[in-house]
Amino acid sequence: MAPTRGDLDRILSKLAADLMARGLRCCGTVQINRSRLGVKDTYGGVGPCDMDVRVLPDGPVLRISQNLGPSARGCRLDLGALETAVGLVAADLNKGADLMIINKFGKHEAQGRGFRDVIAQSLALDIPVLLGLRPINRDAFETFAAGTAIELPPDPAAVRAWVDRVTAAKVEPL
Repeated sequence: MAPTRGDLDRILSKLAADLMARGLRCCGTVQINRSRLGVKDTYGGVGPCDMDVRVLPDGPVLRISQNLGPSARGCRLDLGALETAVGLVAADLNKGADLMIINKFGKHEAQGRGFRDVIAQSLALDIPVLLGLRPINRDAFETFAAGTAIELPPDPAAVRAWVDRVTAAKVEPL
């Protein structure tokens, strides 16, 4: 979890790029938020942003948000695009991986959908999972994780140290 909107997305995206450049086989998704100029969001900044996910390691970038218009206040997640991303990650997982990164255990995972089964499959294959979490979904995540999760601070060095431990030197040294 990270205190500032978008921080975790940036941390996970940079980490994934760095790890793959060093030879780690990553699968999953990282989120890319693209500003829409001229539109103020509820935080007083530019927004709402367009949300894309990049399927790791080198899969497509998929738009997972819908433009519902300037007055819309509901969920903008495109469920069809999310499920496409889930299917692509599941197929990549079957090819083998050293680490799975999922940008967020969100509302749909909390409800038993989205990436939930792929996360469970990864763990069953003994592939560590690194994921983002919003506080609103923490209780559902803790129920799902059943005491096996380790909370990391939103600090790139701390996250990298954890990845290095759980992947046991599968990454080339810096």
